[in-house]
Amino acid sequence: MPQMMPMEWTLLYILFLTTFMMFNIMNYFSQPASQKSSTKKTIYINKVNWKW
Repeated sequence: MPQMMPMEWTLLYILFLTTFMMFNIMNYFSQPASQKSSTKKTIYINKVNWKW
């Protein structure tokens, strides 16, 4: 099986890296921005005083 030259490995790496980066960038920017809801969510915390 013939081996690839180092320059071809570099070009192949750059090709896959750019494809991967473009795919991630397109997926990141293709989603619409989430709208902030006007309702305010409250968190209920039950505080317990421990007496030892």
